[in-house]
Amino acid sequence: MDPFLSDRLSAVRAIVREAGVVALDYFSRRNEIVVSMKGRQDWLTEADGAVETFLRRKIAAVFPNDQIVGEEQGGSGGDAMWIIDPIDGTANFARGDRQWCISVGFARNGVPEIGLIFSPAQDEFYEAVRGHGVTMNDQPIRVAPTHDIGTAVVEIGWSPRRPTDDYLALVGRVMRAGATVKRSASGALGMAHVANGRTDGYAEVHINSWDVLAGLVIAREAGVLINDFCSGPWVTEGNPILCATPGIARDLENLFEPRVTLS
Repeated sequence: MDPFLSDRLSAVRAIVREAGVVALDYFSRRNEIVVSMKGRQDWLTEADGAVETFLRRKIAAVFPNDQIVGEEQGGSGGDAMWIIDPIDGTANFARGDRQWCISVGFARNGVPEIGLIFSPAQDEFYEAVRGHGVTMNDQPIRVAPTHDIGTAVVEIGWSPRRPTDDYLALVGRVMRAGATVKRSASGALGMAHVANGRTDGYAEVHINSWDVLAGLVIAREAGVLINDFCSGPWVTEGNPILCATPGIARDLENLFEPRVTLS
């Protein structure tokens, strides 16, 4: 592995695990911490800011020339950049649901290279480096061999940045095609679950970069087909996301709007 990447993987893997301890402490005290709303169903807790500050401080201390973009404190990116979501699935976190995670991805020259997703409340740690495979808790994972959309499970994320009717229309098309649909409120874990075969696809008509950068590497290394998310001003403005097991990729392509190509 390129030493440039192996050094970052080794250092930031440890930092993400430390951040998980911080996040779990807040989770255990969630009835005592400050919870607010940034917008419609857009939750914010005291833990989000604290965990992002922790990650930024630790990463900057080791790699001071790398840029950092985070959900809560922003950033514009650069040639070598970390994109972080301190608590993806904040609504779940605030309500005591264990379906939330820390998501940290690294991109070099606009190419996703490292993905780390830690779900500390479920004790699941995903990591991947482009071209070097993917593991969950140090065991290799692989996309499901599903070939019939009539037996598929597809997760469809909802975004307040797009009309609710667009979400409902996509759910309807996918269900009429024969798949069952779920929503777990964490885009990062949604992609990780396609990677480990728990679901067969993840779709969202708009999602932010901090929700998916880590998942892009993890899913790709597991054999998932994904659209070209990293196009246009993707770092700051996001894009649609669609990923699927190869066996149902073309079916989902034909159902998804806006139109994308999976590869």
